[in-house]
Amino acid sequence: MRTALTELVGVRHPVVQTGMGWVAGPRLVTAVAAAGGLGILGAATMTPERLRAAVREVRSRTDRPFGVNLRADAGDAAERAAILIAEGVRVASFALAPSRELIARLKDAGVVVIPSVGARRHAEKVAAWGADAVIVQGGEGGGHTGEVATSVLLPQVVDAVGVPVVAAGGFHDGRGLVAALAYGAAGIAMGTRFLLTSDSTVPAPVKAAYLAASVKDVTVTDRVDGLPHRMLRTPFVTALERAGRTATLVRALRHAAAFRALSGLTWGRMLRDGRALRHGGELGWGRVLLAANTPMLLKAAMVDGRTDLGVMAAGQVAGVIEDLPSCAALIERIMAETEGVLRGLGRHVPEA
Repeated sequence: MRTALTELVGVRHPVVQTGMGWVAGPRLVTAVAAAGGLGILGAATMTPERLRAAVREVRSRTDRPFGVNLRADAGDAAERAAILIAEGVRVASFALAPSRELIARLKDAGVVVIPSVGARRHAEKVAAWGADAVIVQGGEGGGHTGEVATSVLLPQVVDAVGVPVVAAGGFHDGRGLVAALAYGAAGIAMGTRFLLTSDSTVPAPVKAAYLAASVKDVTVTDRVDGLPHRMLRTPFVTALERAGRTATLVRALRHAAAFRALSGLTWGRMLRDGRALRHGGELGWGRVLLAANTPMLLKAAMVDGRTDLGVMAAGQVAGVIEDLPSCAALIERIMAETEGVLRGLGRHVPEA
């Protein structure tokens, strides 16, 4: 299937695997790329050295296009962008809006820039700054999310910008791809669905927890890092919500120290990044400190397999996913379903 997305990034199918921290590593990204989709490395939890090694690992396994997700607000964003340029990465995606200057630098080097947005005004801003496309995530999506449903947000953004729009939040099959195309999108992006594949390195007990969840077991809480975060409801999440302010801040400080050791960042760099967050979002220092909770609590589940001590970011589709196919089988199934749905719709369209 050819769409504005497949033409822009050079993939066979208009299906994107999002850059999930601790989850979207070389193995998953390579599997998606080999299957004809756009795989995106989750680099926010990688050191620059690990990022370069991961890019080279994917490159050694496939010659197909793939991308890297960066934190636009990180103090070393320019250094990481330089790695993408030097290594010939096809796509740079961002969870927050990159600056006009960073977009220009990447585009001048031939990198396709695709920020993720959760509001129409954000899409308009990055499109005006030169973004090549946008991923639009509705409130159904996992991780940090907004309140507007994809079915409402997506057509707003499609009508507002003149660049390809990729739909995210609530997608897992061919019917969803057809719906996104009907709204004017050029493809779909999925996180939870690719997390729940046999190519994902997420530990088996964590995958089992996802598969056992119903739609009602997926909740939104702000007690991880102070921002709305969609995840599986577990006893640990309930305990986080009941914890007092002092206990919460002590835990955040401990996680900040652990993340500093893991990432190689100095306390000075972490404070500078925190100051940038605070100025950009008018956050208090308490909430900035809480931001360290996110990578470490996700790592506890997604890497260490501790469902009792970690959080599991999840889109609402977690409640309807029941299997663990390979990425190749998943994408093949999505495209077959898409063809079947379109063929069925064609039978209902009256001849002119």
